[in-house]
Amino acid sequence: AARAAIAATGAKGLAVAVIDAGRPTFVRAYGARNAKGEPLTSDTIMYGASMTKAAFAMVVMQLVDEGKVDLDRPIAWMLPKPLPDYGNMDAYGAWGDLRGDERWRRITPRHVLTHSTGFANFSWLNPDRKLTSHFDPGSRFGYSSDGMMLLQFGLERGLGIDVGGEVQRRLFDRNGLTRTSLQWRADFADNFADGWTAEGTIETHDQRERVRVAGSMDTTISDMARLWAGLLANRVTLRAMAKPGLAITTASQFPTLQPELARDRQVRNLRAGLGVVTFRGPLGPGFFKGGHNDSTGNTVVCLTRQRRCVIILSNDVRAEAAFPMIVRQLLGETGLPWQWEYGEHSWTRPQ
Repeated sequence: AARAAIAATGAKGLAVAVIDAGRPTFVRAYGARNAKGEPLTSDTIMYGASMTKAAFAMVVMQLVDEGKVDLDRPIAWMLPKPLPDYGNMDAYGAWGDLRGDERWRRITPRHVLTHSTGFANFSWLNPDRKLTSHFDPGSRFGYSSDGMMLLQFGLERGLGIDVGGEVQRRLFDRNGLTRTSLQWRADFADNFADGWTAEGTIETHDQRERVRVAGSMDTTISDMARLWAGLLANRVTLRAMAKPGLAITTASQFPTLQPELARDRQVRNLRAGLGVVTFRGPLGPGFFKGGHNDSTGNTVVCLTRQRRCVIILSNDVRAEAAFPMIVRQLLGETGLPWQWEYGEHSWTRPQ
Protein backbone atom coordinates (compact mmCIF):
# COMPACT_ATOMS: atom_id res chain seq x y z
CA ALA A 1 0.00 0.00 0.00
CA ALA A 2 2.78 2.44 0.87
CA ARG A 3 4.74 1.85 -2.32
CA ALA A 4 1.54 2.16 -4.36
CA ALA A 5 0.79 5.44 -2.57
CA ILE A 6 4.21 6.85 -3.43
CA ALA A 7 3.86 5.80 -7.05
CA ALA A 8 0.34 7.20 -7.37
CA THR A 9 0.91 10.55 -5.66
CA GLY A 10 4.54 11.31 -6.49
CA ALA A 11 5.29 11.66 -2.78
CA LYS A 12 8.97 11.37 -1.90
CA GLY A 13 8.69 9.74 1.52
CA LEU A 14 6.19 7.85 3.63
CA ALA A 15 6.32 5.89 6.91
CA VAL A 16 3.65 3.50 8.18
CA ALA A 17 3.04 1.64 11.43
CA VAL A 18 0.30 -0.83 12.33
CA ILE A 19 -0.87 -1.70 15.83
CA ASP A 20 -2.82 -4.94 16.26
CA ALA A 21 -4.42 -5.94 19.56
CA GLY A 22 -2.59 -3.05 21.20
CA ARG A 23 0.91 -3.99 19.98
CA PRO A 24 3.01 -2.65 17.09
CA THR A 25 3.22 -5.36 14.44
CA PHE A 26 4.53 -3.43 11.47
CA VAL A 27 6.82 -0.37 11.30
CA ARG A 28 8.43 0.65 8.03
CA ALA A 29 9.57 3.70 6.08
CA TYR A 30 9.79 4.20 2.32
CA GLY A 31 11.37 6.71 -0.02
CA ALA A 32 13.72 9.61 0.59
CA ARG A 33 14.30 11.93 3.50
CA ASN A 34 16.00 14.75 1.60
CA ALA A 35 16.99 16.06 -1.82
CA LYS A 36 20.13 13.92 -1.78
CA GLY A 37 17.93 10.85 -1.89
CA GLU A 38 19.12 9.53 1.44
CA PRO A 39 16.65 6.89 2.66
CA LEU A 40 13.80 7.61 5.02
CA THR A 41 14.07 5.06 7.83
CA SER A 42 11.94 4.07 10.79
CA ASP A 43 14.27 6.16 12.99
CA THR A 44 14.33 9.28 10.80
CA ILE A 45 13.20 12.41 12.64
CA MET A 46 9.97 13.68 11.09
CA TYR A 47 7.75 16.62 11.99
CA GLY A 48 4.82 15.54 14.16
CA ALA A 49 2.79 18.70 13.42
CA SER A 50 -0.61 18.68 15.15
CA MET A 51 -0.23 15.12 16.37
CA THR A 52 1.55 17.05 19.14
CA LYS A 53 -1.89 18.06 20.41
CA ALA A 54 -2.89 14.45 21.04
CA ALA A 55 0.35 13.78 22.93
CA PHE A 56 -0.34 16.85 25.07
CA ALA A 57 -3.88 15.61 25.74
CA MET A 58 -2.48 12.31 27.04
CA VAL A 59 -0.39 14.20 29.59
CA VAL A 60 -3.25 16.50 30.58
CA MET A 61 -5.32 13.41 31.34
CA GLN A 62 -2.58 12.17 33.68
CA LEU A 63 -2.72 15.51 35.49
CA VAL A 64 -6.51 15.18 35.71
CA ASP A 65 -6.20 11.68 37.19
CA GLU A 66 -3.80 13.06 39.83
CA GLY A 67 -6.19 15.87 40.74
CA LYS A 68 -3.83 18.59 39.52
CA VAL A 69 -6.14 19.73 36.72
CA ASP A 70 -9.94 19.86 36.60
CA LEU A 71 -11.25 19.51 33.04
CA ASP A 72 -14.29 21.63 33.83
CA ARG A 73 -12.81 24.39 35.96
CA PRO A 74 -11.93 27.50 33.92
CA ILE A 75 -8.28 28.06 33.07
CA ALA A 76 -8.75 31.55 34.52
CA TRP A 77 -8.67 29.94 37.98
CA MET A 78 -5.10 28.78 37.33
CA LEU A 79 -3.84 32.31 36.71
CA PRO A 80 -3.00 34.86 39.41
CA LYS A 81 -4.26 37.77 37.31
CA PRO A 82 -6.77 38.29 34.49
CA LEU A 83 -5.64 36.81 31.18
CA PRO A 84 -5.70 40.09 29.18
CA ASP A 85 -3.42 41.68 31.77
CA TYR A 86 -0.56 39.48 30.52
CA GLY A 87 -0.68 41.34 27.21
CA ASN A 88 0.38 39.93 23.88
CA MET A 89 2.99 37.25 24.41
CA ASP A 90 4.82 35.93 21.38
CA ALA A 91 5.56 32.64 23.10
CA TYR A 92 1.90 31.91 23.85
CA GLY A 93 -0.81 34.17 22.47
CA ALA A 94 -2.19 37.67 22.04
CA TRP A 95 -4.06 37.64 25.34
CA GLY A 96 -4.30 41.41 25.48
CA ASP A 97 -6.62 41.33 22.46
CA LEU A 98 -9.30 39.68 24.62
CA ARG A 99 -9.80 42.74 26.80
CA GLY A 100 -13.44 43.80 26.70
CA ASP A 101 -14.80 40.31 25.99
CA GLU A 102 -15.17 38.31 29.19
CA ARG A 103 -15.79 34.94 27.52
CA TRP A 104 -12.16 33.96 28.14
CA ARG A 105 -13.11 33.57 31.81
CA ARG A 106 -15.29 30.53 30.95
CA ILE A 107 -12.79 28.55 28.85
CA THR A 108 -11.93 25.21 30.47
CA PRO A 109 -9.35 22.51 29.65
CA ARG A 110 -12.21 20.43 28.23
CA HIS A 111 -13.05 23.26 25.83
CA VAL A 112 -9.42 23.34 24.74
CA LEU A 113 -9.13 19.58 24.18
CA THR A 114 -12.47 19.46 22.31
CA HIS A 115 -11.59 22.53 20.21
CA SER A 116 -14.52 24.58 21.45
CA THR A 117 -12.77 27.63 22.94
CA GLY A 118 -14.24 30.06 20.41
CA PHE A 119 -10.86 31.00 18.92
CA ALA A 120 -9.79 30.69 15.31
CA ASN A 121 -7.01 28.21 14.57
CA PHE A 122 -4.49 31.07 14.73
CA SER A 123 -5.27 34.70 15.53
CA TRP A 124 -3.44 35.88 12.41
CA LEU A 125 -6.14 34.19 10.33
CA ASN A 126 -8.68 36.74 11.56
CA PRO A 127 -9.26 39.75 9.26
CA ASP A 128 -7.75 42.10 11.86
CA ARG A 129 -5.10 39.51 12.86
CA LYS A 130 -6.22 39.78 16.50
CA LEU A 131 -7.20 37.05 18.94
CA THR A 132 -10.98 37.01 19.07
CA SER A 133 -13.74 34.96 20.71
CA HIS A 134 -16.03 33.98 17.84
CA PHE A 135 -18.54 31.95 19.84
CA ASP A 136 -19.35 31.00 23.43
CA PRO A 137 -16.95 28.41 24.85
CA GLY A 138 -18.34 24.89 24.56
CA SER A 139 -21.11 25.79 22.14
CA ARG A 140 -19.56 24.28 18.98
CA PHE A 141 -16.42 22.75 17.49
CA GLY A 142 -13.83 25.05 15.91
CA TYR A 143 -10.28 23.73 15.60
CA SER A 144 -7.86 26.01 17.44
CA SER A 145 -4.12 25.88 17.97
CA ASP A 146 -4.39 29.14 19.93
CA GLY A 147 -6.72 27.34 22.34
CA MET A 148 -4.07 24.70 22.98
CA MET A 149 -1.55 27.41 23.73
CA LEU A 150 -3.93 28.92 26.29
CA LEU A 151 -3.93 25.67 28.25
CA GLN A 152 -0.14 25.44 28.04
CA PHE A 153 0.02 29.01 29.34
CA GLY A 154 -2.31 28.19 32.23
CA LEU A 155 -0.30 25.14 33.24
CA GLU A 156 3.07 26.91 33.00
CA ARG A 157 2.32 30.40 34.27
CA GLY A 158 -0.53 29.51 36.58
CA LEU A 159 0.40 26.11 38.04
CA GLY A 160 4.17 26.28 37.56
CA ILE A 161 4.26 23.09 35.47
CA ASP A 162 7.13 22.64 33.02
CA VAL A 163 5.01 21.34 30.16
CA GLY A 164 7.90 20.31 27.93
CA GLY A 165 9.58 18.49 30.78
CA GLU A 166 6.39 16.78 31.90
CA VAL A 167 5.51 15.58 28.39
CA GLN A 168 9.05 14.24 28.03
CA ARG A 169 9.05 12.47 31.39
CA ARG A 170 5.48 11.27 31.63
CA LEU A 171 4.96 10.26 28.01
CA PHE A 172 8.03 10.01 25.85
CA ASP A 173 10.45 8.54 28.41
CA ARG A 174 7.92 6.17 29.97
CA ASN A 175 6.98 4.73 26.58
CA GLY A 176 10.54 4.41 25.32
CA LEU A 177 10.31 7.19 22.75
CA THR A 178 14.04 7.86 22.49
CA ARG A 179 13.87 10.09 19.41
CA THR A 180 10.87 12.27 20.22
CA SER A 181 10.83 15.73 21.77
CA LEU A 182 8.85 18.96 21.80
CA GLN A 183 12.14 20.78 21.09
CA TRP A 184 14.86 20.17 18.54
CA ARG A 185 17.77 18.15 19.90
CA ALA A 186 21.33 18.07 18.62
CA ASP A 187 21.26 14.27 18.34
CA PHE A 188 18.46 14.54 15.76
CA ALA A 189 20.88 16.05 13.24
CA ASP A 190 22.26 12.70 12.07
CA ASN A 191 19.00 11.50 10.52
CA PHE A 192 16.14 13.92 9.89
CA ALA A 193 13.68 14.50 7.07
CA ASP A 194 13.21 17.59 4.97
CA GLY A 195 9.78 17.98 3.34
CA TRP A 196 8.11 18.48 -0.02
CA THR A 197 5.16 20.76 -0.76
CA ALA A 198 2.21 20.13 -3.08
CA GLU A 199 4.19 21.87 -5.83
CA GLY A 200 7.17 19.57 -5.31
CA THR A 201 9.30 22.27 -3.66
CA ILE A 202 11.57 21.06 -0.90
CA GLU A 203 11.41 22.66 2.55
CA THR A 204 14.20 22.31 5.10
CA HIS A 205 13.23 20.72 8.40
CA ASP A 206 12.44 23.46 10.90
CA GLN A 207 14.52 23.08 14.06
CA ARG A 208 11.91 24.22 16.58
CA GLU A 209 13.51 25.45 19.79
CA ARG A 210 10.32 26.50 21.59
CA VAL A 211 7.90 24.06 23.25
CA ARG A 212 4.49 24.54 21.66
CA VAL A 213 1.85 21.95 22.45
CA ALA A 214 -0.05 23.06 19.36
CA GLY A 215 2.61 21.48 17.15
CA SER A 216 6.34 21.46 17.93
CA MET A 217 6.91 17.71 18.24
CA ASP A 218 9.69 15.96 16.33
CA THR A 219 9.38 12.19 16.23
CA THR A 220 9.84 8.97 14.25
CA ILE A 221 7.43 6.36 12.99
CA SER A 222 8.95 3.84 15.44
CA ASP A 223 8.28 6.19 18.34
CA MET A 224 4.74 6.94 17.20
CA ALA A 225 4.00 3.23 17.13
CA ARG A 226 5.13 3.04 20.77
CA LEU A 227 3.15 6.13 21.74
CA TRP A 228 -0.19 4.96 20.38
CA ALA A 229 0.34 1.42 21.63
CA GLY A 230 0.93 2.98 25.05
CA LEU A 231 -2.38 4.82 24.83
CA LEU A 232 -4.22 1.63 23.90
CA ALA A 233 -2.66 -0.07 26.93
CA ASN A 234 -3.87 2.68 29.27
CA ARG A 235 -7.56 1.88 29.31
CA VAL A 236 -8.49 4.76 31.65
CA THR A 237 -6.90 7.44 29.48
CA LEU A 238 -8.10 5.74 26.29
CA ARG A 239 -11.68 5.63 27.52
CA ALA A 240 -11.60 9.31 28.45
CA MET A 241 -9.96 10.55 25.27
CA ALA A 242 -11.99 8.39 22.87
CA LYS A 243 -15.37 9.05 24.48
CA PRO A 244 -17.63 10.89 22.00
CA GLY A 245 -18.29 14.39 23.26
CA LEU A 246 -19.31 17.60 21.54
CA ALA A 247 -21.11 17.05 18.23
CA ILE A 248 -19.23 18.35 15.18
CA THR A 249 -21.53 20.38 12.97
CA THR A 250 -19.44 21.64 10.03
CA ALA A 251 -18.94 20.22 6.56
CA SER A 252 -15.17 20.02 7.02
CA GLN A 253 -12.52 20.69 9.62
CA PHE A 254 -11.09 23.72 7.84
CA PRO A 255 -11.71 26.59 7.66
CA THR A 256 -12.45 26.38 11.35
CA LEU A 257 -15.10 29.10 11.56
CA GLN A 258 -17.33 28.00 8.69
CA PRO A 259 -21.12 28.00 9.22
CA GLU A 260 -22.71 25.07 11.01
CA LEU A 261 -24.82 22.70 8.94
CA ALA A 262 -28.45 21.82 9.58
CA ARG A 263 -28.70 18.66 11.65
CA ASP A 264 -29.77 16.47 8.72
CA ARG A 265 -26.68 17.51 6.73
CA GLN A 266 -24.09 16.97 9.46
CA VAL A 267 -21.67 14.04 9.39
CA ARG A 268 -23.32 11.37 11.51
CA ASN A 269 -21.61 10.16 14.66
CA LEU A 270 -18.73 12.63 14.32
CA ARG A 271 -17.84 14.07 17.70
CA ALA A 272 -14.95 15.66 19.52
CA GLY A 273 -13.03 13.46 21.91
CA LEU A 274 -10.25 14.83 24.10
CA GLY A 275 -7.37 15.62 21.75
CA VAL A 276 -8.84 13.39 19.04
CA VAL A 277 -11.97 13.20 16.88
CA THR A 278 -14.29 10.23 17.32
CA PHE A 279 -16.49 8.49 14.76
CA ARG A 280 -18.51 5.31 14.32
CA GLY A 281 -18.49 3.18 11.20
CA PRO A 282 -19.03 -0.39 9.96
CA LEU A 283 -16.27 -1.69 12.26
CA GLY A 284 -17.58 0.12 15.33
CA PRO A 285 -16.23 3.15 17.20
CA GLY A 286 -12.93 4.74 16.32
CA PHE A 287 -10.94 7.94 16.55
CA PHE A 288 -8.36 9.83 14.54
CA LYS A 289 -5.95 12.74 14.66
CA GLY A 290 -4.13 14.41 11.80
CA GLY A 291 -1.11 16.63 11.45
CA HIS A 292 -0.45 18.89 8.50
CA ASN A 293 1.55 21.76 7.16
CA ASP A 294 2.73 22.74 3.69
CA SER A 295 5.24 19.86 3.56
CA THR A 296 3.87 17.41 6.12
CA GLY A 297 1.01 14.94 6.13
CA ASN A 298 0.37 12.77 9.19
CA THR A 299 -2.53 10.77 10.55
CA VAL A 300 -3.43 8.13 13.09
CA VAL A 301 -6.66 6.13 12.78
CA CYS A 302 -7.68 3.71 15.53
CA LEU A 303 -10.50 1.21 16.02
CA THR A 304 -11.26 1.26 19.72
CA ARG A 305 -12.78 -2.17 20.33
CA GLN A 306 -10.21 -3.99 18.21
CA ARG A 307 -7.32 -1.93 19.63
CA ARG A 308 -6.00 -1.55 16.10
CA CYS A 309 -4.37 1.56 14.62
CA VAL A 310 -2.66 2.72 11.47
CA ILE A 311 -0.16 5.57 11.84
CA ILE A 312 1.15 7.41 8.79
CA LEU A 313 3.87 10.06 8.75
CA SER A 314 4.91 11.67 5.49
CA ASN A 315 7.48 14.32 4.70
CA ASP A 316 5.57 15.08 1.49
CA VAL A 317 2.11 16.61 1.76
CA ARG A 318 1.11 14.99 -1.54
CA ALA A 319 0.96 11.64 0.24
CA GLU A 320 -2.26 12.69 2.02
CA ALA A 321 -4.26 11.87 -1.10
CA ALA A 322 -3.44 8.18 -0.58
CA PHE A 323 -4.19 8.00 3.15
CA PRO A 324 -7.74 6.58 2.64
CA MET A 325 -6.35 3.84 0.41
CA ILE A 326 -3.65 2.88 2.92
CA VAL A 327 -6.00 2.87 5.90
CA ARG A 328 -8.64 0.92 4.00
CA GLN A 329 -6.14 -1.77 3.02
CA LEU A 330 -4.76 -2.12 6.53
CA LEU A 331 -7.85 -1.65 8.72
CA GLY A 332 -10.78 -2.30 6.37
CA GLU A 333 -13.67 0.05 5.70
CA THR A 334 -13.65 2.09 8.89
CA GLY A 335 -16.20 4.70 7.81
CA LEU A 336 -13.85 7.55 8.72
CA PRO A 337 -15.20 10.75 7.09
CA TRP A 338 -12.14 11.65 5.02
CA GLN A 339 -13.86 14.53 3.27
CA TRP A 340 -14.54 16.22 6.62
CA GLU A 341 -10.86 15.83 7.57
CA TYR A 342 -9.47 17.15 4.30
CA GLY A 343 -12.30 19.23 2.87
CA GLU A 344 -11.85 20.26 -0.73
CA HIS A 345 -9.57 17.33 -1.58
CA SER A 346 -12.75 15.24 -1.99
CA TRP A 347 -10.44 12.27 -2.50
CA THR A 348 -10.82 12.02 -6.25
CA ARG A 349 -7.19 10.92 -6.38
CA PRO A 350 -6.02 7.41 -5.40
CA GLN A 351 -8.45 5.62 -3.10
